[in-house]
Amino acid sequence: MTAPVSRTPLLPPTEKPRVVVEHPDFYVVHKPALWLTHPVRARVDVSDVLTFMRSETGEPDLAPPHRLDRETSGTQLLSRDTDAARRFFTLFKTHVVGKTYLAIVHGEPEWERHTLDAPLGDLGLGGANKIAIRQAVVPNGRPAVTDFRVVERRAGFTLIETYPRSGRLHQIRAHLSHLGLPLVGDKIYGRDPQAFLDFMEHGQTPDLTARLLLPRQALHAARIAFPWAGTQFAAEVPLSPDLRAFWEGLA
Repeated sequence: MTAPVSRTPLLPPTEKPRVVVEHPDFYVVHKPALWLTHPVRARVDVSDVLTFMRSETGEPDLAPPHRLDRETSGTQLLSRDTDAARRFFTLFKTHVVGKTYLAIVHGEPEWERHTLDAPLGDLGLGGANKIAIRQAVVPNGRPAVTDFRVVERRAGFTLIETYPRSGRLHQIRAHLSHLGLPLVGDKIYGRDPQAFLDFMEHGQTPDLTARLLLPRQALHAARIAFPWAGTQFAAEVPLSPDLRAFWEGLA
């Protein structure tokens, strides 16, 4: 049977960020899809989590030690002061922050668990590639390792838990595409090579949503874990309602 189609427009987002954990040094916030992590000068018309949370809390020193793509939902950290920001910088630089994502992909892999160790880099414009920011597995790329685990299979789609050991641009999306398991709704790494170009020209039209099955990429930052103050901290956010509805609607 065919997959259900979400006809929710890309703009504006209807869900607001919410605090999952309030710690004396940081917040863990659920970043809804379609929110930027922080302001971007070129996109003054788009809501961002940092501005929203500074307004809500009255804390001007809030800062994001990492960033989720605009279309990705899930766990977003915000440090509350400059000392915490410096500590997070060290944690991320030394790769001791663990991030687990949930992804809904086209296709069903033969494996239950898989580790992909494949370098990523720019494809460069030309030939079949018309998207400058698109990453791909290339011989001279930067080292990138991602672990995958199948959570569930349904109607030709798979819900996959993914754990990036490195932090390359678009790492999960590019690695899934390389494995022949593109994210549902992904405009850059999905099955439709024209999708991103059409989006840039016309926005999120009903036709584009129908082609992609979702108005955003089906990627959710489900869990984040790191050492803090002598203990191991972890926080989780369940799969976002829109992705849960899509998954449960498959038959």
